Amino acid sequence: MARPREFEIDEAVAKAVEVFWEKGYEGAALPDLLEGMGIARGSLYKAFGDKKQLYLQALSRYDGTAVTEAVEMLTDDTQPDGAKRIARLFDSIVNAVRKGDRRGCLMCNAAAGPASKDADIARAVAAMLKRMTSGFAAAIRASDYKNKSKRLEVEAAARSLTTAYIGLRILAKAGESVAHLQAVAKNTVSKLTT
Repeated sequence: MARPREFEIDEAVAKAVEVFWEKGYEGAALPDLLEGMGIARGSLYKAFGDKKQLYLQALSRYDGTAVTEAVEMLTDDTQPDGAKRIARLFDSIVNAVRKGDRRGCLMCNAAAGPASKDADIARAVAAMLKRMTSGFAAAIRASDYKNKSKRLEVEAAARSLTTAYIGLRILAKAGESVAHLQAVAKNTVSKLTT
């Protein structure tokens, strides 16, 4: 008779997110994951298969939490001005750094690293980036850019904002100053409104 699982899968994946977020995919060695998740080697392999499958589950969890939170911020119609939604999202990055969080973004870290080497990870990252771009597009459509003489092409602008978001998160992880991050965020948003 098989022994019952001694841990909750969701809790273990949540802990794996933290390890991967802190150390990166390549940097998270098996002992780091086992210690961080509080499980044995056999349990990891039995529940997740291998490190890559665990990473894909961690990315999925991150998508369902952090990416969903960002998209909800961008599509929140209780704030009628989409430019303010975008500003709030960029400000949240700066505020996280102010509080000492320099981990960047797990999605952005994956995009800049293992997604370039693995098709499955690349697909997971692409799906998250597509959701972010859709969120930015919704915010742009809710902004007053339509009333400006300079018209934006929504999808191109949304892709540019996704790129700026990734850049800001990577700059935060790289140790850029709060003042620099604030200036980048302000400049990015001002291009929408001026």
